[in-house]
Amino acid sequence: MVTPFSKYFFSRVVTKGSLVSSKEQMTIKNDQYYITKVLEGDTNAFAVLVDRYKDLIFTLALRMIKNREEAEEVSQDTFIKVYKKLSKFKGDSKFSTWIYKVTYNTCLDKLKKLKRTQNTVAIDEYTAHQVKTFDNALEALETAERKETIRDCISLLPSEDGFLLTLYYFEEQSLEEIAKVVNLKPNNVKVKLFRSRKKLTTILRTRLDPEVIESYEMSHEK
Repeated sequence: MVTPFSKYFFSRVVTKGSLVSSKEQMTIKNDQYYITKVLEGDTNAFAVLVDRYKDLIFTLALRMIKNREEAEEVSQDTFIKVYKKLSKFKGDSKFSTWIYKVTYNTCLDKLKKLKRTQNTVAIDEYTAHQVKTFDNALEALETAERKETIRDCISLLPSEDGFLLTLYYFEEQSLEEIAKVVNLKPNNVKVKLFRSRKKLTTILRTRLDPEVIESYEMSHEK
């Protein structure tokens, strides 16, 4: 069903890109200000929230769905759900955490419909120390190169692993925040993240310069 909002969203935000200039972004107010404006009937205010989160929402959807066109559909569905449920946001968590949770659940619904076979990555018996060594080796890379390396490797992981690590590496979400997104206890998220990082380490070993890895392994042997 095409609603007035979906027409607005698809024609002005998704298809034409950002409605907010760089200068306006520099002075952008907090999320709650725009949430209040939307709830007061200012539909245009929602464009600011979309512009702020659309890139990451698409990235998270792509990590889960593994298909650009379907990830775009999930992103659109997510923002429509957020718009319709905005009055239910009570502010007991960050708005970003709430919108990531909507994204995650929308992705799960999509995956159930697709019934797509997930790719798998064997978990080598890396210790916590070895996983940390790879994190340190990543830190040695220039920021842009580091992000590209992680992004490329995360794309090869199973859906949930990719979703969790995107929040972990790119949004630096805390265990408590991620737990709210995926509806688990922080300790369970900690275990899942470690398993996901072990899978990522397995892939990174084939991508990182062996000399970089070796230098960090040697310097952290003691």
